[in-house]
Amino acid sequence: MKQIFTLADREIKDGMRNRWIIMITLLMAGLALVLSLLGSTPTGTTKVSALAVTIVSLSSLSIFFIPLIALLLSFDSIVGENERGTLLLLLAYPVARWQIILGKFAGQFVLLSIAIILGFGAAGLTIAAISESVWASQAWGGFLGLLASSVLLGAVFLSIGLVISAKVRERGTAAAMAVGVWLVFVLVYDMGLLGILAADGQQMLGDRLVTVLLLANPTDAYRMLNLTGNSEVSLLSGMAGLSSGREVSVYFLAGLMILWSVLPLGIACLLFQKRPL
Repeated sequence: MKQIFTLADREIKDGMRNRWIIMITLLMAGLALVLSLLGSTPTGTTKVSALAVTIVSLSSLSIFFIPLIALLLSFDSIVGENERGTLLLLLAYPVARWQIILGKFAGQFVLLSIAIILGFGAAGLTIAAISESVWASQAWGGFLGLLASSVLLGAVFLSIGLVISAKVRERGTAAAMAVGVWLVFVLVYDMGLLGILAADGQQMLGDRLVTVLLLANPTDAYRMLNLTGNSEVSLLSGMAGLSSGREVSVYFLAGLMILWSVLPLGIACLLFQKRPL
């Protein structure tokens, strides 16, 4: 464990040194505040909690933004060290290859978690400060769930980025694959699923199959977790029907997100173990 903590500490210090954490936090806080303030404008007439609007807005932002940041943090973790010639030096120390993967993941996870909590937390506190009734809102549980699930979403794509980095031999290839993975999970998958549903005029696809297809994508599982876990949020997001008739619980969705984080991490350890130097 000492080796993992040492590697994680090195990763965190590198992130602090190159200002990654500062830039990510400021960018996330800025976007979150803009979305929250603009989105909460009509709540006075619709009598919808400003915090519920913030949850819906930040959920939409996170699906596009967090996976991209996580992949950018992790895609060159191994291949970048190899190209810089520091990987051989690192392996000369008494450290196992799986410990390198876990150490890098732990450090990157801490950096991304800090950025998410500070960035999104600033938006929630700002809405609470300018709204008279937000402190009494029942959506605070949903907001805390949003922070936790956003951290899990980041962990999923950090793990996937480490799989890419452990597999490929060139940094440029890793970057291209990271962008491709982001496009598939964030854009292409949902567009394809919408196309299939639109073409299914006779509704041959059952509700259960559609649910399974949604759960096969971590970004859709994240969306379901945040937009159907609270009655006010699900009503505002237009997912009240899915919330009332869903076949999966919040705990199952959270467990699935954790599984999506752990499995790629194990694959990355296996790939790095077999990687020739």
